[in-house]
Amino acid sequence: MISVTVVAAICVLAVATQVGVFLFERKYPPTGEFVDVTGGRLHVVQMGPRDASDPPIVLVHGATSSMETMRLPLGHVLAEKHRVILIDRPGFGWSLRNDVPNSSPAMQAKMIDEVLEKLGVDRAIIVVHSLAGALGALMALDYPQRVAGLVMMAGVTHPWPGGVGNYNEVVTTPVIGKLLAYTITLPLGYFLTDIGGRAVFAPQVMPEGYIEQTATPLVLRPRNFLANAWDLVTLKRAVMAQASRYADIKAPTVVITGSADTIVSPEIHSHHFAETVPGAKLIVLPGVGHMVQNAAPDLIIGEIENMILAADTKSKAASR
Repeated sequence: MISVTVVAAICVLAVATQVGVFLFERKYPPTGEFVDVTGGRLHVVQMGPRDASDPPIVLVHGATSSMETMRLPLGHVLAEKHRVILIDRPGFGWSLRNDVPNSSPAMQAKMIDEVLEKLGVDRAIIVVHSLAGALGALMALDYPQRVAGLVMMAGVTHPWPGGVGNYNEVVTTPVIGKLLAYTITLPLGYFLTDIGGRAVFAPQVMPEGYIEQTATPLVLRPRNFLANAWDLVTLKRAVMAQASRYADIKAPTVVITGSADTIVSPEIHSHHFAETVPGAKLIVLPGVGHMVQNAAPDLIIGEIENMILAADTKSKAASR
């Protein structure tokens, strides 16, 4: 029988969680527009010239984060010349997905394709990081007419040995998962956020103020935390099903990875993916960890610029 002390502790944690949600949402409000799509509503920020003739650049973040991890190192600079579209993935930041457990890359790719259609984007350069590598690859396969180029940064593409952390498995179990998400994960996670961020950046040093600048605490909100856990526990099954199709990708593809990445194995994912996709260019950054967009933003921006230039040259040649 559950003791009065345990019940009281659960109630205190539940209240603390709701207070935390209220404070985080006031501190990190939405900065863009909301677009309704099948299965949810996506939070989108558009930057740069809307009338640019070049293909827009779509930046999509990975797990345990939001669009802000892409805005800071890449978005602002790219927007000086190009139309840039930042998207909170379904269930993250200020985006919503109606069915939280339905986290497949196929579902997320479909929602992003739909939002681009509603924004009037015919073709775009898709730039993805980490977990979003799976949906970026799938967009190139399932919506090739939308993808003018694909830039994969430390992307997840293939099944790997092991799991994604026992806590994610627990959080996705019936009853107990929601109980944890709505009580302990926000108070506990808040004190572990800095440690987790430093681990993701290693061996590089996490920039000062990074957690605040990227609104990372938003991921601790219960619904967001549950979405993140479901994404992670279903990811291996998803990439296992799609990996055999990568040879069919036709879009120009650049794959960028850090040789010291311990979060997403360069050998299992980036190397294998680049070997499979026809004509893909592989760039390995010596001694760089998982956050390649922070470690080498100029290089990545240069590759995106080259891809846009090549697409423009090809378009002009075809019109003659």
